[in-house]
Order: sequence, then structure tokens, then C-alpha cells
Amino acid sequence: MAVTAYDLTDRTAFVTGAASGIGRASAVLLAEAGATVHCADRDPQGLQETAALIKEAGGTAHTHPLDVTDRDQLHRAVASCERLDVMAAVAGVMHSSPVLETRDEDLDRVLDINFKGVLYACQEAARIMLARRTRGSIVTMASGAVDTGGPGLLCYGAAKAAVVQLTKTLASEVGRHGIRVNAVAPGWIRTPMTDRHDTEAQAHTESFMARMSPLGRVGEPEDVAQAVLYLASDASSFTTGQILRPNGGVAMPW
Repeated sequence: MAVTAYDLTDRTAFVTGAASGIGRASAVLLAEAGATVHCADRDPQGLQETAALIKEAGGTAHTHPLDVTDRDQLHRAVASCERLDVMAAVAGVMHSSPVLETRDEDLDRVLDINFKGVLYACQEAARIMLARRTRGSIVTMASGAVDTGGPGLLCYGAAKAAVVQLTKTLASEVGRHGIRVNAVAPGWIRTPMTDRHDTEAQAHTESFMARMSPLGRVGEPEDVAQAVLYLASDASSFTTGQILRPNGGVAMPW
């Protein structure tokens, strides 16, 4: 049971933000578990690279170049799936600015992508699962920022906190139909989004974040992908409305 519970053979997953980082790692791992994976992102080249990785490993992948803030684009892509068992809404952007310097356009952009983009993905997935009576799993991407008040992270943290509330609310609404909704809240993960584009600055940041963790290291995309797989699979069949925190122990909320 422990092994077969993670088997996604004959299931279909849709992953946003699949062109790189956590989205790519999640798409690849879900495919390794047997799922047919639909990869969505606004980066066509990155999407093709992810699909190639999946196919080279013997998996099945489809690509959907799209902007998650465009509800119509997302609707068409999700509706094109013959079936849908898993939605992993991973797409997001990072933004940093002090509260007193945060502009309306900064907040709007981050909320549009990090919250509305996740909301749209959840809505499309839930609708198709309800219509087809699929006992599916929806996985959202929150952040360790929801557990701390990090300087400069107002826009990012607020959007991710909204994702947590969306996750809990939707879980309470669709649970009776056999649809589970959970969030992953990663700590510091080495991805293109956290790349400082300066070797010395990157090393300094990663060293600091590693010291903050009881495990003494920063995370890799694959660490988060394992959490996504758990929540996507039958291994978490009695889990919904929860926040899974692969953060190296940096935050340990009750």
C-alpha cells in the first residue's frame, strides 16, 4: 500500500508554472509516478524543455503556453484535457519592496499572478472535476512567507496568505464531492525565482538561509515536488484543507 498509494497511472495532472523550478520538478515527478501531465506556463521554450525531460524518461506530456492571469486561456487549456485528476497551481512571481515604497502596480501584478492565477486554476479544476464526478486533488502553492513577516515581502506574503485562505475555503466546499484541496508552503528553495544573478550575493543568501534551518541546508525544487506528489496521490486520501511545509524546519507553527 505504501508504494502503490503514490501510483498515478491512468491519471491526468495539470501543472501551472511548469517551465522551471518547482513547477518543472513537480511536472516531472508526477509523470514519473505515471500521470499524463499537461504543462502550462508563459515561457514556451521552458515548457518544451520540461516536456522533453518527461518524454525522455518515458512519460507523456502536453504543453500549453499561456498566462495564468487570463481566465479564458486557462479555461481552454484545462477543458482540452480528456480527464483531470490533479491540478497543481504552482505559477508565481517574487516581488520585494518595503511597505512604504510599495506601489499599486506592484501589488496588483503580484496579486494577479500569485493569487488570481491560482484562483482561476482552482476554479477551472473544481468545475471539471465536479462535472465529471472525479475524486480529484487540487494542490496550491503558498509559501513560508505566510508564517513570517519578512521585510519587503508585503505583496508576496499577502498573495500567498490569500492562497492559503482560498485553499481552506475551497476544501470545505468541495470535500463532500471527494475533491481534496491542500497547499504547499515551501521555505527557501533554490530556483530561478530566488536566483540573485550575482554569485557572491547568492552564496551569502543561501548560507544565511541554511543557518536558519535545523537541517543546515536550503531546499531544492525536488523537495517541494515530493510534497506535491504526496498531496496529489492516494497517500493523502484523508488530507484536505491543510498546509504542508517543506521548509527545513525554519518555521514550526502549531
